[in-house]
Amino acid sequence: MTSPTLDAGADGAPPARGRSADAPSRSAAGRTDGRPGSRLRTRRRLEGGAVTVGSVLAALVWISPLILLVVSALRPLSDFLSNGPVSWPQELTLANFPEAWEAGQFGTAYLNSTILLLVKVPLGVLVASLLAYALAKLEFPFRNVILFTVVLGMTIPIYIAIVPLFTMLRGIGMTDSIAGIIPPYIAFGLPLQVLILQAFFRRVPEELLEAARIDGAGDVRIFARVVLPLSVPALVTVAILDGVATWNELFLALSLLSSEENRTIPLGLLNFQGQFATNYTGLAAGILIAVVPILVLYMLLQKYIVGGLTAGATKG
Repeated sequence: MTSPTLDAGADGAPPARGRSADAPSRSAAGRTDGRPGSRLRTRRRLEGGAVTVGSVLAALVWISPLILLVVSALRPLSDFLSNGPVSWPQELTLANFPEAWEAGQFGTAYLNSTILLLVKVPLGVLVASLLAYALAKLEFPFRNVILFTVVLGMTIPIYIAIVPLFTMLRGIGMTDSIAGIIPPYIAFGLPLQVLILQAFFRRVPEELLEAARIDGAGDVRIFARVVLPLSVPALVTVAILDGVATWNELFLALSLLSSEENRTIPLGLLNFQGQFATNYTGLAAGILIAVVPILVLYMLLQKYIVGGLTAGATKG
């Protein structure tokens, strides 16, 4: 007669021992199964680190001209010439800025550029938004043809139109005047503004417009009370881009403005030509005086630019 103990021994190891014997194999299998995930996490960390390092290096490359400009504007000319531009200054000075302000006549230039900025940019954005709303939300013949024609203006170089512009402005006595340069500025800024705004206006739900029409609102009221409040990111975007372009525009101003009292910021920098041909530190100070205000404004409002440019790329 066989005892239960002998039967258990004949069948194999006790169940407890069997479980402990299987544990190492399951643990090894778990470690084997976990290795691909560990490798994937390590790979992602390495890729993330590489992207971070690459982004930092790219940012340093992009910002290095501005750093070099600031350092050059804050150092004496003798130190610049003796040690070279790519060197840490032995001493710092602010004397370059008042000299550059006087040489560039930036008092008058700032006033003229500010007037252009405050008049031209809001007027241009208003005209562009009206046209973009009509092209995006109203039904009328040849709408797509008109949109194509407007956007086609982005491909026309300014120098092709300079002779007709000068002839027309001279015929009405508006050459060499700030008021005379505003219409050409608005015309050349419309294509990009209309392209951005009409893409944004298309995303405004038709249900809102239909509800406003049921309440008795006309197209002008719908545009002012419904569309514009919903389109603030796009409006701020085109206003900033248009303001930067207006502040930095040189060719039209150089061609249409001739007197000293009507010169803008870019034309003020031309005063350094010849007089400061070798005074690199004075020229650097003048460039900083010209670009810092619009650069600060651009940096403060850059989130609106990104939001406004990407808003029309998707639906919903």
